[in-house]
Amino acid sequence: MNELLFGATLLIYILSTATYAVYFFSQRKDVRATARAILVGGGILHTFYFVACYLDGGHTPLLNQHEAVSFFSWSLTWGYLSFHWRYNVRNFGSFVSPLITGLMVVAAFASRQDMPLTAALMKSPWLPIHASIAIMANAFFALAFCGGLMYLLQERELKEKRFGMFYSRLPSLDSLDNLNHHCLAVGFPLLTLGIITGAIWAKQAFGTFWQWHPKQTWTLITWFIYAGLLHQRFTVGWRGRRAAIMAIVGFLAVAFTLWGVTYFYGWVHTNVSSSG
Repeated sequence: MNELLFGATLLIYILSTATYAVYFFSQRKDVRATARAILVGGGILHTFYFVACYLDGGHTPLLNQHEAVSFFSWSLTWGYLSFHWRYNVRNFGSFVSPLITGLMVVAAFASRQDMPLTAALMKSPWLPIHASIAIMANAFFALAFCGGLMYLLQERELKEKRFGMFYSRLPSLDSLDNLNHHCLAVGFPLLTLGIITGAIWAKQAFGTFWQWHPKQTWTLITWFIYAGLLHQRFTVGWRGRRAAIMAIVGFLAVAFTLWGVTYFYGWVHTNVSSSG
């Protein structure tokens, strides 16, 4: 049953991505509304999938790479929808939906081997708190990443005075820079809270708050990247291209922490999140 729910969710996300692609080229409002409705349906079905996994396993479904990446996709879906309902960023869904679907494809092939934890640690309340907060932070960084790509594409067309496909379809540079700022303003506190709750859970699990495992180290590097970006925005006034590039670099660090560390170092810490 769970596999059917996951497969159906993936198919709906693929359909939403295809519909957003049609909207990007046609710019028909009815197509955009359809794409958004399909995405909402996928998000709801995805929620049912996690509920079913919880009822089936008896614990928070965030104990392996498959569940973590799938939750990443779920968080990105609802993070995007929450921003859409508050901010009108033209064609943002056309860039976010492929990332949502891509994460689900990764989740479909990711390991389903749970972390080697005792029953007491698996049932610890700090596990779902830490893991969910950390992954939701990554989702908002992913939104900033998409906004950064859109900014660079729009800026290139303006600089080259080649007002083509992207110029007529992407928002203004100011709108994209504001989007970047809002995503970071949500993601960075979540990342900080994820590190704190992860340290508390690590104390309970391993007897120490911090062990300098590669995943923890890269989490700290990621935190400093985003802290530096926010510091520069507030003190020096970093905006525009620099902020967009740093948002992209930051998300690459997030991706390496989530997947690269596991690939190169193996089972060194916890595969439930990229933070802490």
